[in-house]
Amino acid sequence: MTEGVGEGPRPRSARSALRAGLLGGAALIVVLAVFVQFTQPRHAGKAKASAAPVRVGVVTRRDMTVIERSTGAVIAEAYVQVFPLVTGAITQQHFKEGQFVKKGDALFQIDPDPYRAAVAQARGTDGKDEASLQNAQRDQQRYETLYKQDSTSQQLRDTAIANTKVLVATVAADKAAIDAAVLNLKYTTIRSPIDGKTGPVLINPGNIVYSSNTPTALVTVAQVQPIKVSFPLPQDDLPRIQARQRSGKLVVRLETPGPNGKIYTAPVDFVSNAVNAQSGTIELRATFRNEDLALVPGQLVRVVVELGDLPQTLVVPRDAVNDSPSGPYVYAVERDKAFVKQVTVLFDDGANAAVTGELRPGETVVTEGQLRVDAGAPLHVLGVSEPPPKLASDKVHPAR
Repeated sequence: MTEGVGEGPRPRSARSALRAGLLGGAALIVVLAVFVQFTQPRHAGKAKASAAPVRVGVVTRRDMTVIERSTGAVIAEAYVQVFPLVTGAITQQHFKEGQFVKKGDALFQIDPDPYRAAVAQARGTDGKDEASLQNAQRDQQRYETLYKQDSTSQQLRDTAIANTKVLVATVAADKAAIDAAVLNLKYTTIRSPIDGKTGPVLINPGNIVYSSNTPTALVTVAQVQPIKVSFPLPQDDLPRIQARQRSGKLVVRLETPGPNGKIYTAPVDFVSNAVNAQSGTIELRATFRNEDLALVPGQLVRVVVELGDLPQTLVVPRDAVNDSPSGPYVYAVERDKAFVKQVTVLFDDGANAAVTGELRPGETVVTEGQLRVDAGAPLHVLGVSEPPPKLASDKVHPAR
């Protein structure tokens, strides 16, 4: 039957050809999609990616002080070791360790009884010799009268005169012995030689101390009001140091560490007469009143010394200055693009730099992200960098 033959199932080869055609069409669609994806325009994304993200700072014009930083050591104005001047047992201690004392305050008491006895003995000897002197003087007067009357010999008269002179000298020695005994009695009370703060007690009451050639110190007293700070500066700064000293403006600022640190100012009152050959530095000192007792001998402090002034100079953040073979430069920002401007650094204090160059006050310069910046390329300004903290030595004045 011809109708039954036309309605039967399709041959296997026809079905395979249809499946292959469908798979090929799907693959072609994938290829076209990938091609479109990688060839369509992406100018907007490129433009955004090519704008280097940066932060900027502002150029200012102001007075700037040339400074030098150093580490200083606090030293006592005076440091005195208290020694016994007489031998004896310590019976009392009149202060507590670390206490502030005034000049003349009693610190220790050495047993005074032996020295009181020595004073009494010296006075007794003096009294006896005074009586002998008076008797000798009366004898001398009698012998001189008899000699004038030719009633005695010259020898007896001369002997009476010599006895008087001997006793005069003896009485003088007795009085000196009294003075020495009284002085030794005074020395049994050991007093502070200066105003200052006491250190640890080195010999406690109950011990016997000796006034020998090598006595042992009882305590030390350090004068801390006022107090000195010693610090070194490079010898290359000597011309500036000397010029500043001649003008009377050589000032040091001291910054104590810690969250509650304070700033103290004092003129430099000592410049050493020699440079340290090993370190190539010269020592300077300044005296501080230390009214709040914040400075302690042996303490290390940060020191800033003013060595000169740069009036009305251009100042940029230190991070804005870059180095190159042709010299330092900054990236100035104009219309969101970077432009190289060469500068000359006059002074760098670690936070700001005084410069000369084709910059204007109020102009912005790149302070962060310079590694991604190309001259003339667009910038994406993220914001203004936090201005560095103004140093204690900076003097800011309105622009003239």
